[in-house]
Amino acid sequence: MELQFLGTSAGVPTRARNVSATAVIESSGRGWYLVDCGEATQHQVLRTALSLHELRGIFITHVHGDHCFGLPGLLSSAGASGRTQPLDLILPAALREWVRLGLEVSDSHLPFELRMHAVETLAGWRSGNVEVNTVRLSHRVPSHGYVFDESDPNPRLDVQRLQAEDIPRGPLWGELARGHSIEHGGRLLYARDYLHPTRPARRVIVCGDNDTPELLADVAPGADVLVHEATFTQPVIERNRTSYGHSSASAIARFAETAGVPNLVLAHFSARYQANPQRSPSIEDIREEAARQYNGRLILASDLQRYHLGRDGRLELKEIERR
Repeated sequence: MELQFLGTSAGVPTRARNVSATAVIESSGRGWYLVDCGEATQHQVLRTALSLHELRGIFITHVHGDHCFGLPGLLSSAGASGRTQPLDLILPAALREWVRLGLEVSDSHLPFELRMHAVETLAGWRSGNVEVNTVRLSHRVPSHGYVFDESDPNPRLDVQRLQAEDIPRGPLWGELARGHSIEHGGRLLYARDYLHPTRPARRVIVCGDNDTPELLADVAPGADVLVHEATFTQPVIERNRTSYGHSSASAIARFAETAGVPNLVLAHFSARYQANPQRSPSIEDIREEAARQYNGRLILASDLQRYHLGRDGRLELKEIERR
């Protein structure tokens, strides 16, 4: 699996960072999933190799504008680019009418079916070998995280079992290899029983705004990557006497260390944190605060960076491929 960050700023864009949007990309490198769609996300997509034709689903974490105001434009652009395949949109129930009315009053006619699902009642969602589930978070408004589980896209056949059960080589083996169940000898054979993964399943968690990292306790153990906001450093929260429903870098880093998450990616940074480490406050303040609590692979996301999750379980920066 891979991740590409299309927006890493909190609340408002900056010259270097757009507002929230994260692409989760299948191991095949083609199909992808969009978590949040802040304003101008479609412009960010144009600066990558991602195609709106290969977009499998959009997942909105909560109703705040920096996480959803880019939806109407991106959907319209997908239609204008010739997309005809249905598209699933998982979002808070309160946004469904807003999306519908926005498209209607702007006379936007999508040439594809838009299938909207309320995140509050979502009971798992699947596309190919990727399954997505939700986890409830804590923010000023209801907020969710999305848990992406990708099974091995290229499992191998259990040849010994097939031979032991006298299942002849040929078309039957081919159907099982493609994941299709078959009938043989008067019984139904399920592909899952004859396929072995060549690598462990991958789990990537991408969160919405959240001031209580401990809510991830049930899904974080065993995760390969956790993407979580670190809007503020702890001194800023203490100075303002409020977190505004967000986590500090130290809070999420401490949780990730306890949960044993090997790769922690921080994003959704307040615009007050500047890129120049010589100026204060700087983004390096967030890195240093998190590093004091966390010993794993720590990444502070930047816009358009693309990362690959290797077979060794390490998340590494990949050469950016742009159009």
